[in-house]
Amino acid sequence: MRYLSTRGDPARRRFSDILLEGLAPDGGLYLPEHYPQVDAATLARWRRIYHEQGYAELAFEILSLYIDDIPPDDLRALLRRTYTAEVFGTGEIVPLRHLEDGLWLEALSNGPTLAFKDMAMQLLGHLFEYELARRGETLNILGATSGDTGSAAEYAMRGKRGIRVFMLSPHGRMSPFQQAQMYSLQDPNIHNIAIEGVFDECQDIVKAVSADLAFKRQYRIGTVNSINWARLLAQVVYYVAGWIQATERDDERVSFAVPSGNFGNVCAGHIARMMGVPIERLVVATNENDVLDEFFRTGVYRVRGSADTYETSSPSMDISKASNFERFVFDLLGRDAAATRALFAEALARHGRFDLSQHPAFAQVRQRYGFVSGRSTHANRIETIRTTWQRHGVLIDPHTADGVKVAREHLQPGVPMIVLETALPIKFAATIVEAIGQEPPRPAHLQGIEQLPKRVLVMPADAQRVKDHIAAVCQAG
Repeated sequence: MRYLSTRGDPARRRFSDILLEGLAPDGGLYLPEHYPQVDAATLARWRRIYHEQGYAELAFEILSLYIDDIPPDDLRALLRRTYTAEVFGTGEIVPLRHLEDGLWLEALSNGPTLAFKDMAMQLLGHLFEYELARRGETLNILGATSGDTGSAAEYAMRGKRGIRVFMLSPHGRMSPFQQAQMYSLQDPNIHNIAIEGVFDECQDIVKAVSADLAFKRQYRIGTVNSINWARLLAQVVYYVAGWIQATERDDERVSFAVPSGNFGNVCAGHIARMMGVPIERLVVATNENDVLDEFFRTGVYRVRGSADTYETSSPSMDISKASNFERFVFDLLGRDAAATRALFAEALARHGRFDLSQHPAFAQVRQRYGFVSGRSTHANRIETIRTTWQRHGVLIDPHTADGVKVAREHLQPGVPMIVLETALPIKFAATIVEAIGQEPPRPAHLQGIEQLPKRVLVMPADAQRVKDHIAAVCQAG
């Protein structure tokens, strides 16, 4: 399997090369040259494997279709080390729970940082360590987080040989619990930088540093954001596991509702659907920062400035530049790299928007690709959390509440709707208290985490300042 750039770079790369690279040299995102197609016999085999051998073996079956430069025995061993009951709290790894007629929750937040990002990040930590040891190299990971990516990356990479992590987060815009999870880490290879701005500015800095090829190569810069293909690939597995658990026959279809900010999570669903997994709809659920909902309703993709990016009670989705959206548009436009580059490298840079409403491909968004969307407000979240608790005794976090609210608007008779749970409620305790009048349960090992000493550097939104800091840390050894 070879990988190409959405912006047309002529080189074709192997999985292990793009694992460590992040963005392509031309600023594009990597995708496989083609999506492997799965037939009915393969789906039946995957169903047996999941039920008889478990999640790690299902992951091996899927990832093997995309990774052919890691020996199969090594890949299987990495997956078995990653997806264990000890790490994820249950042998099912991603158990499905029935909520109400036609509606299910897939639990993705049982990992060490209580968020769905652990599903891919735990594997990424093992993959990075494996590949760096194989090459005798080191890596400086630069990432941006709106809440959960940062802690998931840091917990996955802490203590890993040959790896440093530099994680940018928007100063003061994450929940106290999310800040504490990251900033309380004292591991010498973990470096937290709080940027005076919004998440999009953190993300822009990561892209600017990655675009400086000389700096990137000198300091061995890699990424763990969902621009990294390996993260998306790992997430494809839980779409297949969700479909298996919600169905009995291999021809039954399901839909997924996905709380969405950066488009990474739902992009993995797009990949699963393109492979032939029986997915009817992919429901994109946004909060008040509704750039994605606006596109799927109107065909206009219009990014917002920091002043127009709202601070909401589902803060991990307070994003107006959805990095992974470029991957979908590339597919939507028939994999036309020149057209994709014109939109993302030129139109957005000049005008902050592009309009596909009159493009023939836009009519295929729902029919061919299954995408629909909706948005949720703070009042919607509070009501959804409260009623879900009162009716079903199930407590959900604000982002999952965005997903449940929009999912209910797109239910179809006879098609199970699976909402991807994104985090445990304790990460957003203030909103839970507002909704139900009591604190959410807290794992014993996280009692008092907000009071732990914090190690974080506050910095202006300046890519050069970040580069200078990375260089100083690396030169100091």
